Amino acid sequence: MKLGYQTNTWGGVVGHPAGVTSVKDSYYLAYGSTEEALKDISEAGFDGFEIFDGNLMEYKDKKDEFLKLMDEYSLTLVGVYTGGNFIFPDILEEELIKIESVAAFASEVGAEHLVIGGGAIRANGILESDYTALGNALNKVMEIAEKYNIVASYHPHLGTNVQTPNQLDKLMPLTRINLCPDTAHIEAGGGDPVVVIRKYVDRIKYIHFKDYANGDFLPLGEGHQKFDGMVEALEEANYDGWITVELDSYPDPKQGAKISRSYLNKFDKVNQA
Repeated sequence: MKLGYQTNTWGGVVGHPAGVTSVKDSYYLAYGSTEEALKDISEAGFDGFEIFDGNLMEYKDKKDEFLKLMDEYSLTLVGVYTGGNFIFPDILEEELIKIESVAAFASEVGAEHLVIGGGAIRANGILESDYTALGNALNKVMEIAEKYNIVASYHPHLGTNVQTPNQLDKLMPLTRINLCPDTAHIEAGGGDPVVVIRKYVDRIKYIHFKDYANGDFLPLGEGHQKFDGMVEALEEANYDGWITVELDSYPDPKQGAKISRSYLNKFDKVNQA
């Protein structure tokens, strides 16, 4: 298993302001320095990184600069995180246009994974039909990813219509997309990450590790997540892909990355590229 780290710790999780009035510009964005993030991730001992779609697309016309950064810090672009509402027919085409533009550029710069968040919650609550709409939209995202030879995976997340175990179980039979569990979001949504991994391990091509305790997201080893059980479940399934550590914010991003990397030293197979 190989180890990556998300750049969103450098600058926090925000969004592109243009997305308020233009669906095609509705990107995730971290306001920190991508170069600083890559330098710190490399020095912390990780082999790759994941980046928000908005931060990646800032390099759309500076491709060589982005590739140079990756080469300078000896990092692989593991994945790109994107998403959408996916349940509103009037804007779905625009959302898919955005996702295809991200997938196309991600492929150009060597990304292996496309991570998909989303599934809106309506002002008056979730409709059962929203899961069918979400499943169908994710199938279209899957087709886009396959066009560019990228692996697409859905990432359940707090604040979406797939945050509890029951909601995940509703969605998964309605789509063929892979699953990218985020261990902390699963627990925060009332689930057991070990149970979810074991249940859907055949559809897991990529995974996010994040620790959790008392409502807070934490570096690995500082919460109460049962990573031993998660790694055991992955090993039993002969998982040999990427594990990406994600931490939405931390006072010292580099130190947070070092804490998590040090914790992962306890797992022999996790440290095998």
